[in-house]
Amino acid sequence: MKGLYCKVGETAAEAKFVIQETNVPSALGSNQVKVQVKACALSPLDLKLHEDLKLQRDLVPVGREIVGIVLQVGPKVTFFQPDDEVVGILPLDTAMSGLCEAVVINENHLVQKPEKLRWVEVAGAIRDGLRAYTALHTLARMASGHTLLVLDGASPFGVLSIQLAHYHGVKVLASALSSEDQKFLEQLRPSVGVRESLVARVIGVWDTKVDLVDSCLEETGGLGVDIVIDSGVRLHEEEPEARCLLPYKHDIITLLGVGGHWVTTEQNLQLDPPDSRSLFLKAASLSFLNEEVWGASSARQGRYLHIMKDIVEKLSTGTLRPQLEDPVPLYDATVSMEMVQKKPVRKRLVIQL
Repeated sequence: MKGLYCKVGETAAEAKFVIQETNVPSALGSNQVKVQVKACALSPLDLKLHEDLKLQRDLVPVGREIVGIVLQVGPKVTFFQPDDEVVGILPLDTAMSGLCEAVVINENHLVQKPEKLRWVEVAGAIRDGLRAYTALHTLARMASGHTLLVLDGASPFGVLSIQLAHYHGVKVLASALSSEDQKFLEQLRPSVGVRESLVARVIGVWDTKVDLVDSCLEETGGLGVDIVIDSGVRLHEEEPEARCLLPYKHDIITLLGVGGHWVTTEQNLQLDPPDSRSLFLKAASLSFLNEEVWGASSARQGRYLHIMKDIVEKLSTGTLRPQLEDPVPLYDATVSMEMVQKKPVRKRLVIQL
């Protein structure tokens, strides 16, 4: 059986993706489930996180968001039985690639998949859905009546965050990094045939005449937004072209309202004393978004499974609708993963097995 792995080099740029022979354990543990994989989504590998957690390997498994059919269950498995359709995320320390024909996973990392949902749809939404729930519910304590700013709203994560927030009665503002993204966000609707837009205002930061801070303050009557979810922060004047449209940290703090929540994906964010003072004066909070924490403690297992079940339920009702590329066959997985690792995708890539 073959799987996709990352061959780690001395630097992240030297990492290469290879198809490698691998074996699936023949004997299952007490709470393990053997799953025949039907589809697997591709997400960028955070090799620095693997290093920080002492999970370095010569070959790092690729593809963790899986969906498939249960083939076999361990003696103490209570949630599933053979032929059940399931979806889940392989743990960070797994030695198995999600692009194998079959994987072995603990039952506490899986939830049932409704029959009417397509394999690729569930696989492509589960991780971004988990990130959206973590950002909006767990970190920002989203509530009806809040105003949310989603930076880079047309990204796969941004789209699900917008849909989830709108469902809970939150007013959504979103930034667009290109004219194509702006058009897409302006046409985003809760469901087919509904005229109401999901986004109250699209802020085209690609246009040099548009100011992010002024637009947000104008839309909120000068009060600022309650929640900001960023897609990265511009740390220096000289940045690569791909990051030049990111906001400065001072801009985000300025547009944040009193008691607001800033959820950041910028791992290397540093606040200067004046920035901290501004947050203090607003009684605002800053949280770092890292969805991998759900697998770090068994004490959070119940909440993690509840979130996963709710994501699947909202997918089945059409509340969440991921933006997906056409499914990619397994033989194109190496090239596809290289593309995903090098630059952010506008639609989620899923390998169909």
